[in-house]
Amino acid sequence: MAPFEALYGRKSRTPICWLEVRENQFSGLKIVQETTDKVKGIRERLKAAQDHQKSYADKKRRPMEFQVGDRVMLKVSPWKGIIKFGKHGKLSSRFLGPFQVLKRVGLQAYQLELPPEMNEIHNTLHICYLRKCLAEEENVIPLSEIRVDEGNRCVEEPDAILERKSKKLRHKEVTMVKVQWKHHRGANVTWEAGKDMKRKYPRLFD
Repeated sequence: MAPFEALYGRKSRTPICWLEVRENQFSGLKIVQETTDKVKGIRERLKAAQDHQKSYADKKRRPMEFQVGDRVMLKVSPWKGIIKFGKHGKLSSRFLGPFQVLKRVGLQAYQLELPPEMNEIHNTLHICYLRKCLAEEENVIPLSEIRVDEGNRCVEEPDAILERKSKKLRHKEVTMVKVQWKHHRGANVTWEAGKDMKRKYPRLFD
């Protein structure tokens, strides 16, 4: 219903519902018919726009459904605490897990069995944050090696500085350091700004 009807318990005084406020005569049949036609056209155009947008969304929408006992991965936002020339780390972990599904909550949420290290995160999560686990058990990164903050962001720590170099910009020269990050298997090395790394992790420069 409209906000006016919810507040006062009756429909607003418009040409469409003129009789519902105890008026004996219409103000004019012509204006009522014109208004009715305009409202009908607006509703049809809104419905067409909604169907048009829904057709685009359905192309990328994948129906997902999990059963109790399934293993799923939890999607997190990668974050190192550093912005490298306006970019975030691409090598950060995108998914954590696997976790076991305990039960289904409604149509779009599931309750997971989370370990004590993730007690700050609510164990009931929307389905958009979950993916079916297809990895073998021995290839999964242990959760004890990964730290997650209260914003569901994966916090990573640097392990060592492997190399240094200078990068010339337009008006100054910037020192870059080659950092080896923890919590990765495979390629886990990135170039970071030396000034930012020294401010955040001074132990690496001792």
